[in-house]
Amino acid sequence: MTSLRPLLAMLLILPVVGRPAADPVATRRGLVVAAEPRAAEAGAAVLRGGGNAVDAAVATALTLAVTYPRAGNLGGGGFMLVRMADGTATVFDFRETAPAAATRDMFLGPDGKVAKGASTVGHRAAAVPGTVAGLALALERLGSGKLTWAELVEPARVLADVGFPVSDEMAEDLRASAALLGANAAARRIFLNEGRFFSDGERLRQPDLAATLARLQAHGPEEFYKGRTAALIADDMAAHGGLITRDDLAAYRPVERVALRGSYRGHEVVTVPPPSSGGIALLQMLAMLETRDVASLAPAGAEKIHLFAEVMRRAYADRAAYLGDPDFTRIPVAKLLDRDYLAGRVSTIDPSRATPSRDIGGGLAAADATRARAPESMETTHFSVMDAAGNVVSCTYTINGIYGCGVVAGETGVLLNNEMDDFTARPGTPNAFGLVQGEANAIQPGKRPLSSMTPTVVLKDGKVVIVTGSPGGATIINTVTLVITNLLDHRMSPRDAVAAKRFNQQWLPDQISHEPDFASEEVMAELRAKGHEPRIRKLYSNEAPRWSGTQGSAETIVADPASGLRTGVPDPRRPGTTAVAE
Repeated sequence: MTSLRPLLAMLLILPVVGRPAADPVATRRGLVVAAEPRAAEAGAAVLRGGGNAVDAAVATALTLAVTYPRAGNLGGGGFMLVRMADGTATVFDFRETAPAAATRDMFLGPDGKVAKGASTVGHRAAAVPGTVAGLALALERLGSGKLTWAELVEPARVLADVGFPVSDEMAEDLRASAALLGANAAARRIFLNEGRFFSDGERLRQPDLAATLARLQAHGPEEFYKGRTAALIADDMAAHGGLITRDDLAAYRPVERVALRGSYRGHEVVTVPPPSSGGIALLQMLAMLETRDVASLAPAGAEKIHLFAEVMRRAYADRAAYLGDPDFTRIPVAKLLDRDYLAGRVSTIDPSRATPSRDIGGGLAAADATRARAPESMETTHFSVMDAAGNVVSCTYTINGIYGCGVVAGETGVLLNNEMDDFTARPGTPNAFGLVQGEANAIQPGKRPLSSMTPTVVLKDGKVVIVTGSPGGATIINTVTLVITNLLDHRMSPRDAVAAKRFNQQWLPDQISHEPDFASEEVMAELRAKGHEPRIRKLYSNEAPRWSGTQGSAETIVADPASGLRTGVPDPRRPGTTAVAE
């Protein structure tokens, strides 16, 4: 593991925030943009050591599992979009799956309604994790071959073993999550310091997680699914009424899927297919917006916000009606992306009046609109990577809610997801993020829950110009749409395109959620006059107060093929970092 050892000492003493989050960094070298500086530096170290973008992505993701436990994970899943410099693109789907013992109505109480907290807290809320298998598959398929799996695990293992100073942001996060984490003995011991709480600068060590990572080094990624780690997870599940078994873990397989491709104003857009709804909804919205002169609209004006909200509303209605796991549900992808169909959808937009969501076909009863009121979480994380050769990775992965279901699996140190909440526990009833979903996303053993993750790459004349994605639950798709249109329509600088105020319309609830000060009072009044209901975003569940009102964290790379410059843009909403391979 000699190629990464010189970087390990640096990672351990790295300042908690490597450079101001709002500062874009321009370079002609490889770079990694991530929400946590040590993880970004781990990826950049791999690039310096001769690895490619996929190698760096694996190291970044594994390190985030140690240094960014609110979302970085071994116990969750996600999507990695890889676009190689030779033009090939693929998607690694390592979304979690429902255990074999899962049933359609497992979260309903005796009254037939969803039991509060049943799908979000505790062992039964966890689906079978996919992250380790997905990273391993990506490395096997498209890694450079210059660095081994064990070498790429090493930065994460060392940071788990020796520890690192807790940032002020993490300390606040952990305090805000005390009720969730305090209910599980292992989580309480590791993350709540046995009730004493961590303070800014205090060192967090995770010896159980370090031991798990060491086993993954010694025995390979399959150890997580068939070795001692699998046994520890399954035994902990059995002891606490969870559903995941050794057989579930042994049976898990990531899937390599064909990337979705679309176009927008002369650019090619490459994104993710189902079971993420993100790619289809993004391409739908861009196709509808392409029929309008967005560039002529004021970026924060009522006409622009009205148009975007109506386009968002229609895409999210289709999301609820048609989307789910393609291995279980027939999804009319061609119809949903057909330009004539989308022209028909956009033709129903009244420029002077908001269309009530109950009047937009979405396959669910209008009465459900009154129940979908939960705000969205910042729980997921996204990172973007580009190497010197032009290979890129756009990766979004998650444990769903902040710190997942609040359970550390036995002596593994692994925080588990609460991804079962992303299924339709009861058609027509909103999940934790306010999303109302249909029968296509009902719980079935082995099924992957519908996702909003939208890792995306945009090209011009075959050259990468944008690599982006975001966390944010239901808001993810709209955040990615806003970043792309800010760059391509409004010609904003990379910094401004990512920093610009954001808003969200997701069909149900029938409202526009938005960041503070996203538009003037005059614009807000005009939106209300058109029939919109603007509402400032609120805290989600155990979200720390400092994140109140923010939407997403789009860690983005903007490239200029003519000059060769790549600009890494950490989202100023988070203490992210651009790490450069120089």
